[in-house]
Formats: sequence, structure tokens, C-alpha cells
Amino acid sequence: MRYIGKLYRPPSEADALILQATIGCSWNHCTYCDMYRDKPEFRVRPLAESLEDLAGAARQVGDEVEKVFVADGDALVMDLAHWEPILEACTRLFPRLRRVSCYATATNVLAKSDAELRRLRELGLSLLYMGPESGDDVTLRRIAKGSTAADHVEAARRARAAGFELSAIFLLGAGGLERSAEHAAGSAALATAMDPHYLAALTLTVVPTTPLAKLATRGDFQLPDVAQLLGELRTFVDGARPTDALFRTNHASNYLPLGGRLPRDRERIVDVIDRALAGDVALRPERLRGL
Repeated sequence: MRYIGKLYRPPSEADALILQATIGCSWNHCTYCDMYRDKPEFRVRPLAESLEDLAGAARQVGDEVEKVFVADGDALVMDLAHWEPILEACTRLFPRLRRVSCYATATNVLAKSDAELRRLRELGLSLLYMGPESGDDVTLRRIAKGSTAADHVEAARRARAAGFELSAIFLLGAGGLERSAEHAAGSAALATAMDPHYLAALTLTVVPTTPLAKLATRGDFQLPDVAQLLGELRTFVDGARPTDALFRTNHASNYLPLGGRLPRDRERIVDVIDRALAGDVALRPERLRGL
């Protein structure tokens, strides 16, 4: 496989074949994110290159591939004419394939027709990772997410209607100290409204090269401390009401790795958070945290 720059994928795609069908992120304005700033000019790779990479992977490990993750930042932005041959090749080349997934924004989903979404699902794209980061519209504007909470609700509705599984990702600390309470409560409300199959919380890291870091340096943004971040997590878990979502905080950025199903395991998870706040549950050491 040919890769350009740094690659990112969700924790649950650790064992997936990664196809870099796009380079960078088509939005790339989020103030907290430096994942694709080394690729400032977004582009879709030539289809021939993606198909060559898939064919090469099939020759080497074709019988082992069960999952394919299509990178980079929001690969759903590709048009149907580009997606179709990639998904058809995945199905043809990997006999044990059970899932193809990618990152997606609300804008990506809303830009496609219902028929296009259904066609992508029929071809084998089955899981979309969407990162609203917050359900608080003030916070969404401040972090330059490019979509409102209502946009994410509609995108989630249309994705589910087309048959996709949906993973929703929220970012503890995104509201800063000033909007901490609103961010946590709004995120719980948005998680409820999006009703994803998978739900994850990550923790914001202020990366030096980002616009958010410049705001922090000027004193215009303050990240909540660890106890306050755990308080946001508690509010989020206690308030979120998805129908049945697998919940994880297993990303390396988090201080408290958790897992379970919501709503079934809500009380148990909240109890663990309370015990962590009381100092009775060890947190991940700072040196072991990462992006």
C-alpha cells in the first residue's frame, strides 16, 4: 500500500486494511485538529492508484482481510463514480471481507442523495464514523466544525435510513472551561438524537500547531482540568439516551478507559466515573496518553 503523510484510523479499525483513497480532509478548518495540516491541499487519489493498491494487498494478504478502512479525513466526500469501483474491488478481492468503513462529516452525508447513500450501502460501505465533537452550537461555531447540531441529527437520520451503522465521536473539553457544562449537556442530547450504534468520547489535546493553541496562548481558551473533564464525561454518560449503543472511551487521549452499552450499563459506568473522581480508580498516566 502507498501512503502519504500520517495516517489516522479509529481504535476499532486497528486490524483493518487501510486504503488511502483521499489525501487530507476536504474541510480541514477545525481549530483543534492537526491531523491533516501536513496535507493542506485536499485531493482524491487517482482511481487507478487506489485499485492498484487494493490489488497489491490482495496478492499479499487477501485471504486475511476482513475489514477495510478508507482514509483520509472524510473519504465519504468522494463521488459515487469513484466509490463504486473501489467497493466492487474490495468485495471481489477479499473473500472474508465483512466491513468497509470511513470517516464522514455531516456535510458529506447531506451532500449525497438518498439513492446515492443506499447505493453505497448496497456496494458494501457499511459503517460511518462521524465526529460531531459537541452538541453545543456555540462550541461548534468556536471550533469551526462547519455543521450545527441539527445538521448532525439530519445526517445521522439519513445514514441510518440508508442502512449504515453509525459511530458518533464526542470530544471532552471542546467547549473549554467557559462552555464546559453546556458542551457536556448538549453532547448528551445530540448523542440521543443521533442514536448511533457506536458511541465514543475522546479528550481534547491542545496541539501546538493548531489555531486553538493560539487562542489558548492568548488566554482565550482554557482546557478544563482532569476532574472537570471527568465531570463532563459523567454528564455525557448520565444524559445520553441512545436506543442501544456500544460505548467506549478506549482512545489513547482519555484518562479513564471505559466500556459498556448504553443505556443498559449507564449506572455501572457512572459509578466508575464517580469512584475515579473520588480517587478510588486509577487514571491513565499523562505519559501514556496520546493522539
